[in-house]
Amino acid sequence: MTDLAASSAQLPWDHPRSAGGARLLVEVGRVHGLRPDQCLSRSGLAEAEMADPATVVEATQELTIARNLIEHLGDRPGLGLEVGQRYRFSSFGVWGFAILSSTSAREVARLGVRYSPLSFAFIEPFIEQDEHELRVVLNEHDIPADVRDFFVEREIAKLAQLLPLGLGSAAGIRFETAFTGKRAAVLAERFPGVPISRGERHLLALDAAILDLPLPQADPVTARELENQCAALLQSRRSRRGVAAGVRERILARLADPPSMEETAAALHIDPRTLRRHLTAEGTSYRELTDEVRAVMADELLRNAHLTVAEVGRRLGYHDAAGFTRAYKRWTGTTPKQRQPRGTRD
Repeated sequence: MTDLAASSAQLPWDHPRSAGGARLLVEVGRVHGLRPDQCLSRSGLAEAEMADPATVVEATQELTIARNLIEHLGDRPGLGLEVGQRYRFSSFGVWGFAILSSTSAREVARLGVRYSPLSFAFIEPFIEQDEHELRVVLNEHDIPADVRDFFVEREIAKLAQLLPLGLGSAAGIRFETAFTGKRAAVLAERFPGVPISRGERHLLALDAAILDLPLPQADPVTARELENQCAALLQSRRSRRGVAAGVRERILARLADPPSMEETAAALHIDPRTLRRHLTAEGTSYRELTDEVRAVMADELLRNAHLTVAEVGRRLGYHDAAGFTRAYKRWTGTTPKQRQPRGTRD
């Protein structure tokens, strides 16, 4: 099973988010000479949507944009850092303002972890604590391998840049990273004012001495109000993807023989007309979801140099390479062969 096949609403990063993270990816691509359409290829997103604060995107769409950057620019150390350094507290909306209003570093850590789905994170954060420090571990193991280092870099850059501002100082903050070689060196160069050491895991640590000190912009009443807004927004995002996510799960479970809309409606215990109406309200259709799942899985499988185009097609329910090639070109505007790594067997 591929990384994406394992995800389908099971992985911590697989949740809807605003388009802000995707927009910053496109901005960095533009700095490096890429056109927006190159960055957004296969994501199903248009450039105009990036400027709309109401746009909500799926994690897989943001992941696709990151893959496009890496495909064009290479998985170079520091590319994720470059994206992460573009974030401001305002980039995160209500979550960012809640962090700024927090009463203590301990509260910053609690809010940050509890509402991390509002932060564009692909890592899964969790808290450890002993008498010396509180550690926020950045668990990266569920991120697809080809973009894992990129998204970890992005997360560390966000934290290393913004946390000292939110806490009023870098004192008592340190990072550990499992990066080695050039990637570790570039990280240290970008953030000379923050202690970064080699470790077995990626983590942020806050010294026990600073955990309960009052913060410069603390506002307890505003903080409570903003946390309530975070909770409501998180619930709204999760409920928004309910029907479409259920459809994706069922298509993903039967890639070689996707269920009909009637079969899926029955599995979801709703009428087919009701299913169609829900999907229309979410801006999609059953056909579009089927194509989306197949297209994303096709990209995953084509990266496996051990599979031919025909073998990938068979896994997706196509009886011959020609039929799969036509479908893939309709989805992406390019051919499966162009997508495969060099040296893949025919």
